[in-house]
Amino acid sequence: MITKADIAERAKQIDEIIMPMMPDIVGPQKTIYEVMEYSMSAGGKRIRPLLMLETYKMFGGNSKVVEPFMAAIEMIHTYSLIHDDLPCMDDDEYRRGKKTAHVVYGEAMALLAGDALLNFAYETAASAFSYVDHMADAARALRYLGQKSGVYGMIGGQVVDVEMEGKEIDLETLTFIHQKKTSALIEASMMIGAALAGAGNGEVQMMKRIARKIGIAFQIQDDILDVIGDQDKLGKPIGSDEKNEKTTYVSLVGLEQAKEDVKKLCEDAKAQLNLFIGEDYFLMDLIDFLIDRDY
Repeated sequence: MITKADIAERAKQIDEIIMPMMPDIVGPQKTIYEVMEYSMSAGGKRIRPLLMLETYKMFGGNSKVVEPFMAAIEMIHTYSLIHDDLPCMDDDEYRRGKKTAHVVYGEAMALLAGDALLNFAYETAASAFSYVDHMADAARALRYLGQKSGVYGMIGGQVVDVEMEGKEIDLETLTFIHQKKTSALIEASMMIGAALAGAGNGEVQMMKRIARKIGIAFQIQDDILDVIGDQDKLGKPIGSDEKNEKTTYVSLVGLEQAKEDVKKLCEDAKAQLNLFIGEDYFLMDLIDFLIDRDY
């Protein structure tokens, strides 16, 4: 069974891969590099690059081609957090246990740092073409990265989330938000890992379905922790959903049903993943960790 210490160790290993890909803090525009570095180095579980790497290995991948995409997905995730924390969005002061970027560097510089990370993510991902034997696999991966982070994915979910703030919404709409805002980058991670390893389109689509269940369960667990979590463990304030008058999965179905649904989604994902996984059970254990996590 995976522990917090295991996740922390894997996150450290991933940081050793992705952080050297960040730009050097030099030049007249060095402040933007400082904000990017500050936000990227704030910690986190690095779940998305970890899922990407493990999926890549599960399909037989064994080269460095996955590493630029691991960095890119974390850059995109981090930029989304910077923007989510802005006063015009969730207006949060803490993220990953540190003051948010706009609190430390100002709103304008935080906004620019998010933009910079998004752009630099694609520059970084494109460097993977130097490692590939099959250009089509990297091209597929780059397309998934763009689709799942943009208007058809994460941003699309954020739009509906913002528009529905303070309004009553139904479970179908909330599920759409979860699928796009949270699940999309998790889907991208597993789809990219499979594609870079040469998996067929059918296998990539199966990874998408598995990742969607994981992603929705992950977001529901976040909703649960926003109600019953510990701020010191989470590294961010609890109760922000209620403060911002957001409808959540917990507010719609209740705490106990939400817990049951997380368990069911993860069991379904594991059952489907078992068709691929062979003797490597790390991904199975990782899904179990995501169910039981308290941070």
